Amino acid sequence: MGARSMAAAIFGGLISILAAGFAQAQVPTPERPAVGGIGQLPDAMIFYVARGTKGACGPGCSEWIVAEGAVQWDTHKRLINILDRTTGRKLPVVINARGDSNFNVATSLGRILRGRGIDTTMGPTEVEACRGKPEADCFALKRQGGPLDATVKVPDDPCDNACVLILAGGVHRSLPAGSKVMLTGMAVHNRLGLNMSKDARTGSTARFDELFRIYLRDMGVDTELLDMIDQMSEVRRRLELPPSEWTRLRLVTETAL
Repeated sequence: MGARSMAAAIFGGLISILAAGFAQAQVPTPERPAVGGIGQLPDAMIFYVARGTKGACGPGCSEWIVAEGAVQWDTHKRLINILDRTTGRKLPVVINARGDSNFNVATSLGRILRGRGIDTTMGPTEVEACRGKPEADCFALKRQGGPLDATVKVPDDPCDNACVLILAGGVHRSLPAGSKVMLTGMAVHNRLGLNMSKDARTGSTARFDELFRIYLRDMGVDTELLDMIDQMSEVRRRLELPPSEWTRLRLVTETAL
């Protein structure tokens, strides 16, 4: 694959970069219908508006946009849709990324959020109307877009690579007290399932690395964060990033909700 065709494949969404299989902590996928186009996973990310008591999503915040599920090749379309529906309100986005997410699309989400002047944080949202309902019924409620009465819970699962990349797009960025940041290695993936040569894989990995560094610099986050991710790719391990590093690397602008 030549340089031009490689670039076309990357920007066309055929080649993506995901958490390396050896490092990804698999979160059980809810039993819900597939979202979006052909090739979507059942837990593809959806967006909906939630509301709670004052302070539910931060100081003075009572309404937010939930980003829930795995980032897939067309997730940016659903983000743009919910932001257009809430134009002028600049509701913060509460991220609950999970599963095998597409990291290059995660950076696209971050750029969209920064362009719209949106704040970001992370954590699972518990919808009141979903209590006692099957996952399929709960999913149907969320797909309507809300607003739904809800609360932001203390996260059990860490903020992973996809979460980190989306979080970086926020104008103001925070992580709840008690949350964890877990960095993993990354691996190139062809969305159509086609095999890639070693040279093509090496070339696309280098190109993604370059694009991620540009993204982090543009978002004001220290690119040392990507150095850590690259190291995890080499040693095939996960790295928990302590809270002191969140601030030093400028991943967060605020320490807690």
